[in-house]
Amino acid sequence: MKLQYRFILFIFLIVVLFVLLSAQLLPEHKWLFLVSELVIVLIIVVSVHLYRIFILPVNLISAGVESIKDRDFNTTFLKVGQREIDDLIDIYNEMIRRIRNERLSREEQQYFLEKLIEASPAGIIILDFENRIQTINPAAVNTLDCSDTDLIGKSLDRIDNSLAAQLAMLKSGDSKIISLNGLQKYKCQKAHFIDRGFSHHFIIIEELSDDIIRAEKNAYGKVVRMMSHEVNNSIGAINSILNTVLQFKTQLSAEDRADYEEALTVAIERNNNLNNFMSNYADIIRLPKPNRETVDLKNLLDRLKVLTGADLRQRNIRWLDEYSKRSFTIQADIEQLELVLLNIIKNAAEAIENDGEITVITASDPEKRLIIRDTGPGLSPETAENLFTPFFSTKKDGQGIGLTLA
Repeated sequence: MKLQYRFILFIFLIVVLFVLLSAQLLPEHKWLFLVSELVIVLIIVVSVHLYRIFILPVNLISAGVESIKDRDFNTTFLKVGQREIDDLIDIYNEMIRRIRNERLSREEQQYFLEKLIEASPAGIIILDFENRIQTINPAAVNTLDCSDTDLIGKSLDRIDNSLAAQLAMLKSGDSKIISLNGLQKYKCQKAHFIDRGFSHHFIIIEELSDDIIRAEKNAYGKVVRMMSHEVNNSIGAINSILNTVLQFKTQLSAEDRADYEEALTVAIERNNNLNNFMSNYADIIRLPKPNRETVDLKNLLDRLKVLTGADLRQRNIRWLDEYSKRSFTIQADIEQLELVLLNIIKNAAEAIENDGEITVITASDPEKRLIIRDTGPGLSPETAENLFTPFFSTKKDGQGIGLTLA
């Protein structure tokens, strides 16, 4: 039973007792009866006053507790004109005001944090206490190449993605650069925070591919420009001297003339090869801006088929094409694109060596794609890691610039 009901019951019993006693006094002691009636009225008045003093604060506290339980921080109480109760009401109202402001501030911070995570160019993944994906921003979704609905609620080690598999092995506090296919590089960091008493881990994924490629290209560009300048100048002067010396072959005897001419010719050719070698490296940084135009990819592939036909027939390699029936046009620089595709076909043929197939596929549904497959041995993990690294080559006489140039 609530306290207020106990108080009312207690006063009711006292009043009933006095009424019964006063009823006994009525026949013989009328004055005492009147006095007892006045006492009853006084008891009722005092009880009401005591109720307001003691019970009303309890009711206010109960109402406040219920509001807090319901997370209703907008309800406040008006003063009733009693100093003690008004002080209690002031304290309660101030407490509610602070809780409301704190709650509003937290919601604003939460909203700002959500927008910041969503707009961040870095991928952000927040895990729950069971290491399942709780929140993931669009940048991370694009990096993992999945839809957010396929990722939410899953652990990283259960996602069919090579980057996700490596992220799953990160420990809290780790910072690691992960390289995929030798071209894509990501700086990944894992840390944790405490939310409502539970530890949550989060992962930040920063794509470094563009920055690293740009820095490497600038560094290689400076080296190539310096080397090309020095080598070309030196070779030009040396070949000029060698050609001049070669003109004196008529002054030698017939026996020495052949060896003399052969030695100088070999030296000149070697210098020319070295000059061409440096020119190929210089092409990496001298590519002009692409002149985009409408290109029919099927026609371009047919030309390449004719161009590479002799070499493929000599190696007994068949060119198989599976072209889309729909029109397949793209916007590209035809000269640069032809160079790229020619380099890829050449690499495929060299990987097969002899007796194999190169399959060229064009698809336009849902998006335009060009796929080139070969029956070669494939790439080792080490080769795949350095596939697009300038000057890296698995060929004996390779220069390592073909795919970089592509």
